Amino acid sequence: MSTIELINGSCADQEVDAVVNAANCDLWAGGGICGVIFRKAGLAALTDACSKIKTPLNDGDAVITPSFGLKNAKAIIHAVGPNFAVTPEAFDELLAAYYNSLVVLTDNGYKSISFPLISSGIFGGSLENPVAVSAKQCILAYRKFLEDHPDADVTVKLCAFTAAEMAEASAVFAEFDI
Repeated sequence: MSTIELINGSCADQEVDAVVNAANCDLWAGGGICGVIFRKAGLAALTDACSKIKTPLNDGDAVITPSFGLKNAKAIIHAVGPNFAVTPEAFDELLAAYYNSLVVLTDNGYKSISFPLISSGIFGGSLENPVAVSAKQCILAYRKFLEDHPDADVTVKLCAFTAAEMAEASAVFAEFDI
C-alpha cells in the first residue's frame, strides 16, 4: 500500500531507501539541501560519483548514486528541478523531477523516498508561492506514478524544512485531502 506524507524536517535526515537531492544540471555540490546532502555523504566521494554521470542533465531528469556517508539511506537520487527564474512556466518539468525520481527508486528495487521541496528555494524564481507549487507537483507526480505503476508499493515523505514551509505545504495537502 503506497503512502505519501508531509514531514516537518530535512529530507537528508529521514530513514528511507533513497534521499532526493534537489540537484543542478551538472550535479555539482551546491547550497541549500544539495550542500547538506553532499556534506553528509562526503564531498569527495559524491562529487566523484556525480562526475561519472553524463551532464548536463535536463530539467526533470533524475539519476542515482550510492549514499556513501549518508547512513540513513541506501542511495541518493539527484532530481533536477527547473529554475523558475529562467523558465517561469516549467510546471511539467517540476512534476517530471518528482515522477522520474519515483521511477528511478523502483527501477533500483527501492521502496521509500524522502523529497525536499524541489525548486522552492533559489530556483523558485518569481513564483508567488514556490512551496505550494512544489508540494502540488509532488502530489500530482505521486498520483500519476501510481496510475502508471498500479502494483508499486512506495512510501513517499515530502519534507518541509521550516515552519513556514510546513504551513504552506500543509495547506496543499489539505486541498488534496491527504
